[in-house]
Amino acid sequence: MAEKWDLYEINRVKTGEVIERGEQIPSGRFRLVVHVCIFGSDGRMLIQQRQPFKEDWSNLWDVTVGGSAVSGDTSQTAAEREVMEEIGLPISLDGERPRFTVNFDVGFDDFWFVKRDVDISALKLQYEEVQAVKWAAKEEIFAMIDSGEFIPYHKSFIETVFLFSGQVGTIDNHCRTVN
Repeated sequence: MAEKWDLYEINRVKTGEVIERGEQIPSGRFRLVVHVCIFGSDGRMLIQQRQPFKEDWSNLWDVTVGGSAVSGDTSQTAAEREVMEEIGLPISLDGERPRFTVNFDVGFDDFWFVKRDVDISALKLQYEEVQAVKWAAKEEIFAMIDSGEFIPYHKSFIETVFLFSGQVGTIDNHCRTVN
């Protein structure tokens, strides 16, 4: 059965329209994508290597998980489902919000952050999506971008992901004075 996506207006209001994966998204309509970045207590991010037979970004490393919200999903349920599907890790994002959203031509990409020390040997990787996982520091990811092993995100974006892994909002709470 084909995957179905809800469509949204520019202000992220559902239109009630649904399309199948692979169909062209109509002008003025958008879809929802989610990414979840899992960080260990040592500050490293869990990253995954995409399968060699994947159509997009085959064999490249990426942030922990990512995928499309399917029809009926909220951003939260899509994020929880993607983590479970791709690496077999149950998570709850109750009471959480995405740290930020990156808009792209035909959609909204919500980035969720999780702090958890995960035993990667206990993960159940989804064969269709993920061939390997490992922990990586920001500098390792920069080197992997340079060598062509990682999806070619802007390094400033990866810097932002690591910066926001430890805080909510855009104000550095360590520099804030309270009167």
